[in-house]
Amino acid sequence: MSIPKDTQAERLTLLELVAYWEGKVNTTLLTRHFGISRQYASADLKRYRELAPDNLRYCASAKSYLAGIDFQPIYISTDVAQYLNWLGTGHLDHQSSTVPNEVLTLPPRKVAPAVMRGLVSAIREQRRVDVDYVSLSNPDRQGRIIAPHAFVKTGLRWHLRAWCEKKQSYRDFVLSRFRGTPELMDKTDHKAEDDVSWNTEVTLIFQPDPRLSPAKRHVLEHDYQMRDGELQVTTRACLVQYLLNEMQVNTKVLDGTPEAQQLVLVNQADIRGWLFEG
Repeated sequence: MSIPKDTQAERLTLLELVAYWEGKVNTTLLTRHFGISRQYASADLKRYRELAPDNLRYCASAKSYLAGIDFQPIYISTDVAQYLNWLGTGHLDHQSSTVPNEVLTLPPRKVAPAVMRGLVSAIREQRRVDVDYVSLSNPDRQGRIIAPHAFVKTGLRWHLRAWCEKKQSYRDFVLSRFRGTPELMDKTDHKAEDDVSWNTEVTLIFQPDPRLSPAKRHVLEHDYQMRDGELQVTTRACLVQYLLNEMQVNTKVLDGTPEAQQLVLVNQADIRGWLFEG
């Protein structure tokens, strides 16, 4: 059976990426992501095992191939940014273009592979995890027992959404601030479906700053494809503050220059309970 040669390398790269970071992989990943048949996906897995026989072993109970202890990547790097980029965009790499262009490159935040793989396992297996965490308010390592359920990109950085046993609430943890090697524990009773602010949808309503002239307001209405002079954005309640930060909308005070403020939030009373500052 012949296999499309032009895309097999990409399929094997994704196969390896998921196997390395998530600990297991199966044909469903390839069939769903690339729209190929299960026969082709099985052939890809067979080809990968020929290239790297020690990286994967089949587990009948899991109906998946599990990553070996001495997994040595042959297609990917061990830079977590590649995995996070795939989570955030669905693509392994940004596609090149024949038209000259430039993408702003921001400095990466370091996440140790051991940390990332442990957290991915905790999410997939719905387990508690004991891990060290630092913050600007507490720069010394603090042990935390958390139950993570999702990764969240909030503009410039990635967060981990998790139940925190210390705070007895669901919270956001900056991914680059975990230290050491996570210790997987038992199953958690705190699931994603119990995270109220994660499962609550909130709509924010923006308008051009009323201090702007009609012509300038029209520019912003066109920029954001507003309807009747309003922009409505729906997001998870726990992401409201991050959205406002990315939109550069200050809910406390107006910037002295309307051209700098540009947008204002008109339904602040509806979302006040979800703001960090209350």
